[in-house]
Amino acid sequence: MIETIRQGLKADGLTVSINKLCQWFDVPRRTVYYQPTKAAPKVQDAIAQPIKALINEHPSFGYRTVAALLGMNKNTVQRVFQLMRWQVKKRPVGFRPRVQALPSVAQAPNERWATDLCRIWAGRDQWATLALVIDCHTRELLGWHLSRSGKAKTAEAALEQALIARFGTLGRVPTPFLLRSDNGLVFTSRSYTALVRSYGLRQEFITPHTPEQNGMVERVIRTLKEQCAHRYRFETLQHASRVIGDWIGFYNNRRPHQALGMKTPAQTFALAA
Repeated sequence: MIETIRQGLKADGLTVSINKLCQWFDVPRRTVYYQPTKAAPKVQDAIAQPIKALINEHPSFGYRTVAALLGMNKNTVQRVFQLMRWQVKKRPVGFRPRVQALPSVAQAPNERWATDLCRIWAGRDQWATLALVIDCHTRELLGWHLSRSGKAKTAEAALEQALIARFGTLGRVPTPFLLRSDNGLVFTSRSYTALVRSYGLRQEFITPHTPEQNGMVERVIRTLKEQCAHRYRFETLQHASRVIGDWIGFYNNRRPHQALGMKTPAQTFALAA
């Protein structure tokens, strides 16, 4: 780059030394004079092909997830990602202040659940609302419900599905625990709060305008959109429900999670039970 700029200035009648250009652009001189001494290492097809096939199917997977699913050494997979330029691009961090209080984590299953809503485009049925309930210890998506209504009934259906999935039946939970959500109209409605109390749960609400305090479910919504919703052109609400249901089954039972020591949510719950 420096040499190209130098030649361009020279063509305009200006002679500037490489040393001066390096000072202007804050570039070490050794970078300008560097010449590679050997050819770039090659990747064996037997290693690269299964990795490429998996990331073609799931483009947002990182090297740790790929290594765990293929049973490969994560350092080997990371090196292949680097050599083949297959790394997933990360979003810029930005400079917004972050509230550190009240993280949505738990030390054991059924200590804290979290819930939230998001919007999904369902083709001919237009926008639909997806409600999710997650266990903040195991990261397991226990309940979900997709409907054309964004009312409290959608969130209530997801919560009841979560209770059935974890306890096998509807009724008061054996030990009361926390259910975290934002301060939206759905979660503060009389209908929803009454349902939560009837099952023996205790609601807790995040500080307004700090979605990071509900980061567990916010992050899984982003993952669901990147790895499922944004990769399909849903034709109807029924089509979206089928695909999302399959992905949630994959997420709970097959997808390894870095925060869980590369175990799946189902494995984490089985070990903690």
